[in-house]
Amino acid sequence: MTAPTNGPDDPDGLSDRDRAVLAVERQSWPGPGTKERAIREQLGISPTRYYQLLNALLDDRRALAEDPVTVNRLRRVRDARRGRR
Repeated sequence: MTAPTNGPDDPDGLSDRDRAVLAVERQSWPGPGTKERAIREQLGISPTRYYQLLNALLDDRRALAEDPVTVNRLRRVRDARRGRR
């Protein structure tokens, strides 16, 4: 799995896009339609691409360092879903 690309000003940190993905995930959403609309409007990407990026971030040590609460919460959710399969 390839790690997300870094921004030019922060070679050891996350890109602005990666930070924006984590910021969207930190928010509380009243329903899936609202979140998907925000993903398209704020990030300019499809929800499918958003979740691909988010899943890659969960395995990125830089994302964990940037936002440990969000990353650990999402890792627990992902692990629970895998356990039910």
